Amino acid sequence: MMPLCIFLVLLIQICPVPAVGKTSGITQDSGVIEAKVGETVTLKCSCQGDSVTFLSWYQQSLGGKPLIISTRMRHNTEASISPGYQDRFKVSASGQDDINHLIIKDLRLSDSATYYCGILDFNAIEFGQGAFLHVRASPSNIQAVVHQPALEPLGLGESVNLSCTVYAEPCAGEQSLYWFRHGAAQPAVMYASGGQCENITNEGYLVKKCTLNLALKSVSSPDAGVYYCALASCGETVFGSGTKVELVAPPLLVYCLIVALALSVIVLLVLASIVHKLKKKLCSHCKGTVSHLTCSAASENMSQDADSLHYAALNLNRTSEQHHQEDNVESVCVYSRVKSRKE
Repeated sequence: MMPLCIFLVLLIQICPVPAVGKTSGITQDSGVIEAKVGETVTLKCSCQGDSVTFLSWYQQSLGGKPLIISTRMRHNTEASISPGYQDRFKVSASGQDDINHLIIKDLRLSDSATYYCGILDFNAIEFGQGAFLHVRASPSNIQAVVHQPALEPLGLGESVNLSCTVYAEPCAGEQSLYWFRHGAAQPAVMYASGGQCENITNEGYLVKKCTLNLALKSVSSPDAGVYYCALASCGETVFGSGTKVELVAPPLLVYCLIVALALSVIVLLVLASIVHKLKKKLCSHCKGTVSHLTCSAASENMSQDADSLHYAALNLNRTSEQHHQEDNVESVCVYSRVKSRKE
């Protein structure tokens, strides 16, 4: 009995049984969300799956680490808000276990960050794609211009370098450059970039000019979207107009040629099959005709041989003694076959 138990334990360790009906997932706002100072914004999040036990929100500032904002049990609509967020941050469950919306009141410039919705599912933490909240001041406290040139549509598998040029006045604080994605199938991840910066003089003012690139290799459908170049300076974030990465399908002529080639191959295969069957059938007929001709020739030869038969009646002369002895004996006829050989 003991060896059997040990065997079953080892079998369970080697072949773990997956959870049945595990269909957890997170759906949250993604990309770049813009708002002004003093406004109220709601970041939506929902999840699915019976195995989800906890729902939470995280904030990650530019260049910083993720910080937890709130946590709540799935079947409890009341969330626990971390210190520092209790005044202006609130979680709304809307009376449903799977809803976990984050409400931020009285927005500030420091609220510009990436917000992630997370769940605890089977002792594993999962995160949504993340949404970057861009809080703008009106008017802006910094003077900066972010220029991004337009991009022509790309074909599948092509590579491209996205370029960006930033002109900004020197700031006492740290200035950082980033790339953001919006509307892409992949998460709106931040790409920190140092770029190449130099100080130039423009109309008597000292201006900092920075140039940065983002390389995209072998683009595919998940890479499509709008890529924003951003400058974080003096507590604010300035975005460019964005560069749209758009993929185009091959022209109609290419599709037509592909279809024509496929049809040609199919027709050739069908014709080859038909020719093979006809050839096989003709060969079988040829063999049958030869046998028939051979038999016919043989029959004709036998008929000719039959016509060449000759019959002869032989009369044997007997002596008188024998005649008297065999008066009652009938004459004996001998047939001889004479076969003529034709040359």
